[in-house]
Amino acid sequence: MARSATTMRADILDSAVRLFAAHGFRGTSLQDIATDAGCSKASLLYHFTNKDAILTELLAPVGPEFAALEGRLAELDGEEAARAAVAGLVDLSLRFRLQVKILLQDVDALINRPELPDVDGITERLTDALSGGSAAPQARVWAWMAMLGIILTSAGELTLPEETLRAELTRGALRTLGLRTD
Repeated sequence: MARSATTMRADILDSAVRLFAAHGFRGTSLQDIATDAGCSKASLLYHFTNKDAILTELLAPVGPEFAALEGRLAELDGEEAARAAVAGLVDLSLRFRLQVKILLQDVDALINRPELPDVDGITERLTDALSGGSAAPQARVWAWMAMLGIILTSAGELTLPEETLRAELTRGALRTLGLRTD
């Protein structure tokens, strides 16, 4: 039985995200994706004009999600902002785990893609929120440590249940920021 166009497109995206995460964007060919998705390269090219188009679709949801997080954080300050930033960043890092891994593997080629939010700007705003708005060097360093710890750990190969990973990422980030974890 032939797959519908919607199913084929979803299968291609599922294969691409897994292969990009496993082998990198540059290390994965269109033929690799087509083979994994169980279709011809011509069928893949019917749905996506090139590998960049596939990546664009995989990364597209990330920008609006970060914008929503920033909107929630803009209303907060101090410890409330730091806790909300940790919760939001943990959530996004786990939800987009494979996309994070893809970006980290080929960061030099992918970091400034137009479908991603302004990485420098969001990093600065997350640092502000994680530090509770403090300009103190210690608070800024701890904010960077918490942010990168969440991102790098979520992209890792840990084989933990998601609820355990979520709890420990949150607990570890709060400890790094010098905040209570109870």
